[in-house]
Amino acid sequence: MSVAIRRYEKQDAEAWDKLVARSWNGTFLHQRRFLSYHGNRFQDLSLIIEDDRRHIVGVFPAALDPVREDILISHPGLTYGGVVHSGSLQGAMMLEALHAVAESYRAIGLRLLQYKAVPHIYHKVPSTDDLYALFCLEAVRYRCDLSAAVDLTLRPELRKGRRSDLNKARRYGVQVESGPSCLEPFWAVLEKNLATKHGARPVHTLDEITRLAGMFPEIKCLVGMMDDEVVAGVVLFCTTKVVHMQYAASSTLGNTVAAQTAVMDHALAKSREWGARYFDFGSSNEDEGWVLNEGLYRFKTSFGAGGVVHEFYEFSLEEDGEQGYRRIQSNRSAEGR
Repeated sequence: MSVAIRRYEKQDAEAWDKLVARSWNGTFLHQRRFLSYHGNRFQDLSLIIEDDRRHIVGVFPAALDPVREDILISHPGLTYGGVVHSGSLQGAMMLEALHAVAESYRAIGLRLLQYKAVPHIYHKVPSTDDLYALFCLEAVRYRCDLSAAVDLTLRPELRKGRRSDLNKARRYGVQVESGPSCLEPFWAVLEKNLATKHGARPVHTLDEITRLAGMFPEIKCLVGMMDDEVVAGVVLFCTTKVVHMQYAASSTLGNTVAAQTAVMDHALAKSREWGARYFDFGSSNEDEGWVLNEGLYRFKTSFGAGGVVHEFYEFSLEEDGEQGYRRIQSNRSAEGR
């Protein structure tokens, strides 16, 4: 099988989303319905990968870096991007696909491609062929974030401090509730928390996250309540194998009564009920991965989580990666003789 590359067009949206739905390594974040909420924030340069019968076998969500217009990112609006496929792009075919992707972007004058690999826990079927292809193309890992994830089939016991906090939350009568109506009061807690601690705002506005939650039932909100007041909560992005904690926050009162621990414990239990294999707390890094917030990481691992890396690669769209590609091709030709 050979592969061909072409630019994504709006009429491809339905076929794109069908490919993501049956893919080995894609999630709802890769769907055009999700990507479309970015609007005109990014200049989309996504690609369709077809076989020699013109069947779509892979998709590549990508857009220009909003700051450096000679750099292509897969994808600046996503936690992870990369080549999404349904099993056709394995081994040498993945190398051919990524080389063709590079050729396509080189032809329009781009200089560098940054690739956000999908962490392995999100794969429905093991699908790290792209990492091997990146090695062959002489890509360099320029960033590595450390996330914390719980294997829900082997969930360890809460550490002593978390068990104590959970008992405290129960003594104070913290109740966990869920549903779309929880988003607005939780967002007020989240915005105040981020502004006070970090001088920052959530990536999504309340309108955006409300619209996304309306489009995707995979987005859920759980909150801790005291006397009809939201004092802590989380927003979860639920994929086939992983429930990812997208946002978490607690008010001053919530911190006093350990409400966040009650919410987290409930989220872990519900995630297993929903059929997920892992609960991903997300990364604890700053400064492009070079700084680890050790206190935050310890908090996450105290729920029984272990480390999972999110890997970021970049490779030149000039001639740097060609030598490695030609070497692999030469070796394949020699084996075929």
